[in-house]
Amino acid sequence: MVDSGGVRRRFKVTAEVLVEVVGEAPLERSAVRSVVGSVFVVGGGSGGTVVRFRRDGSEGVRGDPVAALEAVVDPVAIVDCEGVEVVGARYWAVEADGQGEVWPDFAALFPECGCGGGDCERCAAGMLTPRTVAVLWSAAGMLADLAYGDVLEFGDGPVDPAGGLWSVFGEFPRITWRQDALWRRQAARSFDDLAADLAAGECPRPRCAAEEMALHLILRYAESAVDDGWSGLDTRFAGLPERGDDLDWALLSDVLFTDHDILELFDPGRDGIEDPDDDHNRRLDIGDYRPNAWFTTFDHAQPRDPRRPFRR
Repeated sequence: MVDSGGVRRRFKVTAEVLVEVVGEAPLERSAVRSVVGSVFVVGGGSGGTVVRFRRDGSEGVRGDPVAALEAVVDPVAIVDCEGVEVVGARYWAVEADGQGEVWPDFAALFPECGCGGGDCERCAAGMLTPRTVAVLWSAAGMLADLAYGDVLEFGDGPVDPAGGLWSVFGEFPRITWRQDALWRRQAARSFDDLAADLAAGECPRPRCAAEEMALHLILRYAESAVDDGWSGLDTRFAGLPERGDDLDWALLSDVLFTDHDILELFDPGRDGIEDPDDDHNRRLDIGDYRPNAWFTTFDHAQPRDPRRPFRR
């Protein structure tokens, strides 16, 4: 929206919809039609990619009402009117309880240990308090949707951070700015993968370079959300128990990463450090951070299911 001074004003619209699935088979058919009819922007020379995306997306909604609902939901439609330009939206579906709860029960997923020993696995994950996780999960979902929005709007086009139009990929290292739409969709899915870890009660430890970058941004946006008052802690997450170690972003940054090597890619004085043959890379034992290696699972990590669908 543009005010009288020509300055665009940005607003956040929050909506919740509680639905009952009265027929899983019709829902599944609708979801498959939505996936098949979706527009996918892919890089040149990736023959068969659109077909694969549609096939994988169709398989991902079969037998899964939650995935099917996410495939047919269009949050942009609620503000489809003249004078408004949607710059981002986030949405998800979870099975609701009788009270209409429509997000993960973070209090149950991340309970306080209470063993008193301080050295068990639950104590070690104590920095993941329900309120902390809720903010991280929200930030991850928002960033995923914004990243997919970048792909849909710009496709294979190079990132131009000076233009101020890129929501997420302008905050990635310069070596990624000329990657194609397929690469960016995989990077966008990294935000969803980490959100899924949290929704499953798991620690969001990065399994590849793309997830490292995603988690750095999630932490940054989560902290900003709390500071600027849009975290949801005073509204939909207000009932979560408070703990003394809530929202300790510095601690999270220390314990969730094995190292912070990926941040070296932002230093213009170290151009080329992403290459394992680079002198600085060898001296610091960084490893391969070239864009083509960003989705390669780290040696110590469990690979993710390669059949998992993209949100878009």
